[in-house]
Amino acid sequence: MKKLTNDQWAFFVARITIGINMLVHGLVRIPKLSKFAEGLTKKFSETYLPEILVAPFAHVLPFIELTLGILLVLGWKTKFASVASGLLIAVLLFGMAMQEDWGGVGNLMVYAIFFFLLIKNLEHNAIAIDGKSRATVDGFK
Repeated sequence: MKKLTNDQWAFFVARITIGINMLVHGLVRIPKLSKFAEGLTKKFSETYLPEILVAPFAHVLPFIELTLGILLVLGWKTKFASVASGLLIAVLLFGMAMQEDWGGVGNLMVYAIFFFLLIKNLEHNAIAIDGKSRATVDGFK
């Protein structure tokens, strides 16, 4: 294994920490899925978002978090997982704003910045299934 740069180590640490965060969000919610979905649906009952949209989303959210977390921890489909996670955060941010939970919105902005930095620095992906060196042939990757 070749020696990793500081940028590669930094990306690796960032990728696995946010990946573990996402993975555990899903993992702890799945065993209590009905209770989680009911609680989330109740939180949105006083917003403009209809229950017909909130309830199915609440049932699917933990599985999305778990899947994206696994992808990030493994470093598999890292670009897809980072972009999808960032978009998920945007959806969650919209929901928090609809609840007027500005503290939650601020917290989600930290996640948004985190995913921005991952996407911006994807060329440093290492110790990953999709982070293997790509051969350059005649100036093309």
